[in-house]
Amino acid sequence: MKFIQQAYKGENEWWAYLVTIFILFFGWQFLGVIPLVGTAFFYAKDTSEFITSANDNFTTLGIDSNLYLLLVIFTFLAGLLSLFFGIKQIHKRKIITLITSRDRVDWNRVFFAFLIWAVIGVLMITAGYFMSPEDFIWNFKPLPFFLLVIISFLFLPIQTSMEEILFRGYLMQGFGTWFKKTFVALLLTSVIFGLLHGLNPEVEKLGWITMVYYIGTGLVLGIFTLMDEGTELALGFHAANNIIAAVLVTANWTVFQTDALLIDTSEPSVGWEMFVPVFILYPLVLFIFSKKYGWSNWKEKLFGHIYKPIELNEDEFIAN
Repeated sequence: MKFIQQAYKGENEWWAYLVTIFILFFGWQFLGVIPLVGTAFFYAKDTSEFITSANDNFTTLGIDSNLYLLLVIFTFLAGLLSLFFGIKQIHKRKIITLITSRDRVDWNRVFFAFLIWAVIGVLMITAGYFMSPEDFIWNFKPLPFFLLVIISFLFLPIQTSMEEILFRGYLMQGFGTWFKKTFVALLLTSVIFGLLHGLNPEVEKLGWITMVYYIGTGLVLGIFTLMDEGTELALGFHAANNIIAAVLVTANWTVFQTDALLIDTSEPSVGWEMFVPVFILYPLVLFIFSKKYGWSNWKEKLFGHIYKPIELNEDEFIAN
């Protein structure tokens, strides 16, 4: 439980979380959206069109999809920087304590998780294409596509990292130290993660059954974090998931409206694509990671009690 105990290395009172969450949302949902709102106002013909398009997140204004993606990513960058500010100035602890219990970020873990899930994601999309080719339109536009690839690989990890550091880092540690149980922290962060994705257009089209996928994803990312004592695997996994989705396939009812290689024209429905990842592929990835990194003591790490550590020196802690 070393990772959750990182929260004890700084100010861990309830008020610090309240102030930091306020700073985070101010940066994310106010400062971060200024460039997007300004661009939308520029594209709008008049104020009424601007106000009407706001209900569709300004996607009806004809903003270039790559530019729009960059502007959305910027909101997450503002949120991430705001969270880092709160950790440094309010919690008075090092940013790395949000990310890992190791002395430094293990990038090999990030890249390994990225590779594993990227390969599986490509195979899943390929299988879907060959099973129902009539549901897809080839959409290769050289310049927009290559710009999308660059933006996705360079900048989309900002969005996924912000979510992982917030949920699997900050909130996991906060709930863990408040309730003293790892499973409570795992469950709460997964449910909140899923419910926040309830704003995605997929939920409107498919219904709340999609929470099986979103909460299930939150659970597996949380298990990665607890078993591995850090967020590196979750960071790589989440980045691969969103990059593959953005680059390879899009639809007019999904959260990513991009110049992807394929456009899915099928009628939105709840199918195997939603349940296979949660009940088959996620357990497979857990098995791969557990074997590679020698995970053990699952019961203690997932259902154990969290103790406030006894400080030995500046960097060394032990549990009571």
